Amino acid sequence: MKDNKIPSPLVSLLPVFVLILLLFVTIRTFGSDALSGGSQVCLLVATAVCVLTGMAGFHRPWKDFELAITNNIAGVSTALIILLIIGALSGAWMVSGVVPTLIYYGIQVIHPHFFLVSTCIICAVVSVMTGSSWTTIATIGIALMGIGKAQGFSEGWIAGAIISGAYFGDKVSPLSDTTILASSVTDTPLFTHIRYLMITTVPSLVITLIIFTIAGLSHEATDTGHIAEYTRILSDKFHISWWLMIVPVVTAILIARKVPSIITLFVSTALATVFALIFQPGLLCEIAGQGAEGIAALFKGGMGMLYGGTQLETGNAEINELISTRGMAGMMNTIWLIICAMCFGGAMTAGGMLGSITSVFVRFTKKRVGMVSSTVASGLFLNLATADQYISIILTGNMFKDIYSANGYESKLLSRTTEDSVTVTSPLIPWNTCGMTQATILSVPTIVYLPYAFFNIISPLMSITIAILGYKIKKKAEQPGLS
Repeated sequence: MKDNKIPSPLVSLLPVFVLILLLFVTIRTFGSDALSGGSQVCLLVATAVCVLTGMAGFHRPWKDFELAITNNIAGVSTALIILLIIGALSGAWMVSGVVPTLIYYGIQVIHPHFFLVSTCIICAVVSVMTGSSWTTIATIGIALMGIGKAQGFSEGWIAGAIISGAYFGDKVSPLSDTTILASSVTDTPLFTHIRYLMITTVPSLVITLIIFTIAGLSHEATDTGHIAEYTRILSDKFHISWWLMIVPVVTAILIARKVPSIITLFVSTALATVFALIFQPGLLCEIAGQGAEGIAALFKGGMGMLYGGTQLETGNAEINELISTRGMAGMMNTIWLIICAMCFGGAMTAGGMLGSITSVFVRFTKKRVGMVSSTVASGLFLNLATADQYISIILTGNMFKDIYSANGYESKLLSRTTEDSVTVTSPLIPWNTCGMTQATILSVPTIVYLPYAFFNIISPLMSITIAILGYKIKKKAEQPGLS
């Protein structure tokens, strides 16, 4: 009888190989648009292969697969709600003038001798506030590329500074979908995950900033005209005011007081909406379009700002892209991808295939350092193999969740290691969706900026280093001092 028999690791890898092959073809065909539907179809096809293999080859009942898939999707339901709120928040923060004010003051700190380190810091601030490395790179990143080239810096150094800063925010921002995904897949509270991330992320960023500071001091620059143009356009389009900083300050206070993430994000969105009504009523009317006047225009514009994408005209294409927003509707591709990925993860679990693959890693995970190192290696391998950071985060989290639990470690260690190894290494791989996208946006080949993306290179190494030191790594219900 084959009933309840555990598939071998080789058989268990069959759906993964199918997924990798389909993703390879899909990404080659659709490029950066693969996440708009192609990758989701690949996940569902791989799920079907997994279910058919389990049912036909090992007599697994369909109800087991159905229950596992349902439980997986239910497990990320909170994350899906958070993503929708984040979509609304990103629109409210941009249109209210919060993000433009941060950019306005932040971009003026650029000095020829400190261009690289300033670039990294600016991109870090923008990506933390927007939660998106792609948006940061595609907007302010392009502007900084132009400034850097005018000042005589090589494109590899400039792109490395931009990507290092942008992925800092992508890694730690509560608005980032990868941050939310890593915490939800590992069953770690969002802000617990972010606070624990700082132990490896802050040292990585500090080392990165030191390197860029030293490199920048050896350079002479001449042109800062782009800065004046950007600040002028932003101040013409938005009411720039320090009062708008109340929104991020209140948000930071709520985060520090450990208020639940959904409540924090909702309050932040509501506060930003009120500030939009006070400081940017003209922009809300512009979003509402012709045919709406007075209070009706403000209401229509406010609603459009929250649920739909906004495209404000400034006369500058780069700034138009910078201040555009996606709203709640812009989160649907990510939500769709997560649901399909949860189907695949649930099928792999119910079929016993995930457990079979995980067993291969067990021999390397008896001790803390081996466990963390195996997670880092697995995350990097999946980034190489699946060419998608979202799928890699989900697979890494699911594969190691039981191992960390069995060894008595808190889930936040897994969530942190997953982010350290997956999120930041994705733009370093030429055929990964992130690598392809960033290379295309910046017009710099991945292999050219890779040696200068110091934050992305240092982060996984820092994760292993902290594991060796054992700093702030505790077992459940155990005192410090573990081996």
